[in-house]
Amino acid sequence: MPRRATKIVATLGPASSDPALLEQMIRSGVNVVRLNFSHGTAQDHIDRARLVREAAKRAGREIAIMADLQGPKIRVGKFADGKVVLEPGQKFVLDAARTELGDIDAVGLDYKALPNEVKAGDVLLLNDGLIVITVDAVQGAAIHTTVKLGGELSNNKGINKQGGGLSAPALTAKDMDDIRTAMSFHADYVAVSFPKNATDMEMARQLCNVAAENGHRPGLIAKIERAEAIPKLEEILLASDGIMVARGDLAVEVGNAVVPALQKRMIKLAREHDKVVITATQMMESMINNPVPTRAEVSDVANAVLDGTDAVMLSAETAAGKYPLETVVEMAKICHAAEGGEDFKLEADFTGKTFKRIDQSIAMGALFTAHHLGAKAIVAMTDSGSTALWMSRHLIQVPIYALTSKVATQRKMTLYRNVRPLFIDTSADRDTALNEAENYLKTRGIVQAGDIYAITCGEPMGSPGGTNMLKICRVR
Repeated sequence: MPRRATKIVATLGPASSDPALLEQMIRSGVNVVRLNFSHGTAQDHIDRARLVREAAKRAGREIAIMADLQGPKIRVGKFADGKVVLEPGQKFVLDAARTELGDIDAVGLDYKALPNEVKAGDVLLLNDGLIVITVDAVQGAAIHTTVKLGGELSNNKGINKQGGGLSAPALTAKDMDDIRTAMSFHADYVAVSFPKNATDMEMARQLCNVAAENGHRPGLIAKIERAEAIPKLEEILLASDGIMVARGDLAVEVGNAVVPALQKRMIKLAREHDKVVITATQMMESMINNPVPTRAEVSDVANAVLDGTDAVMLSAETAAGKYPLETVVEMAKICHAAEGGEDFKLEADFTGKTFKRIDQSIAMGALFTAHHLGAKAIVAMTDSGSTALWMSRHLIQVPIYALTSKVATQRKMTLYRNVRPLFIDTSADRDTALNEAENYLKTRGIVQAGDIYAITCGEPMGSPGGTNMLKICRVR
């Protein structure tokens, strides 16, 4: 399998829960497995996490597990017949007080506060924007609307308000329970749905830290899917370890046409702030039912790669689709081909930049030197993964190998672009550790006699944030 810088996140579901298939998917390019907490019980997720760890072990590699929280349920209730077909021009009522099942005239609401948060003239979008209704009046718990764009509306479909403005908290009681579940199996990342500001992310971090066992600290991913999150993007980024460009709900709230430019801006901002970024939603949607992607989907994935995303994500394609393995294989091919067309501007990246930390300066020095010497590899011996993260924020053709003695760090680094994390139980003695690292690279065919590589480490060894040495080596 050719070396690929961009990582692949795949959602686990009924279509991909066969142990042998999941192992094949990991061998074919999956770096992170997403567990969607919108479905299933706590025990289901614990069992799936074990399934992932066992499949990864058989495949001979470590991968990360991302627990994706459900977030607030802003949805219609259930219908007596499971669904209705709304026609343009008809009247339809969303009734927070309704207890009976819905019909062609009205339906209940999971989100009881909705009548307090909308007014006449507001536009509501149901089922990911496929149905559009306008608010005529609010009478007590009942929202009276007119259907503008009709269609089939089935049980528990989502509701968005055009332009945003719903106050539902990002973390529900269910999410808090789910965080405890995720920490019980040491999820490497926790994705927070619908955060509006930095406070939402800070609360999630506190909950993770309280629930964590043995000092485990997951990376926090903010899913940017609310209109309100856009003006607060920078503060959300700073309170997180990364963001997800969650194009589904975001497009419904801000409009489809705005999303591509927002995607580019979010990827750029994340990289500037040394955060990771995942691009998600409908990337290979047609492969739910078809064995090959559309040309538009190929372009979509390739453009995300060229924008500099760390990872591209598959949702229903691998969770419920007919071709989960084929989808991973196709996505890996697209990423690899797109990376061949990247425009590297390493010097421009450093123009006007100042580095106040020694370890960050060492990381930047390794990139610059390796680039100009034509090194075969950059090696970061890292305890926390910070050095590898900084290196991965800059596009460079030289592969980065992050050697760590901590499995948790190795798993977390699987999401970093152009970083291949490897486990090595290095000696505390610097010279011994450097020799072990070179032998490790040679036995894996990464370097051979005469090759140049750059290596960074800290002295004394094993101190988080202690990288203070850069060495340029020629393989003996």
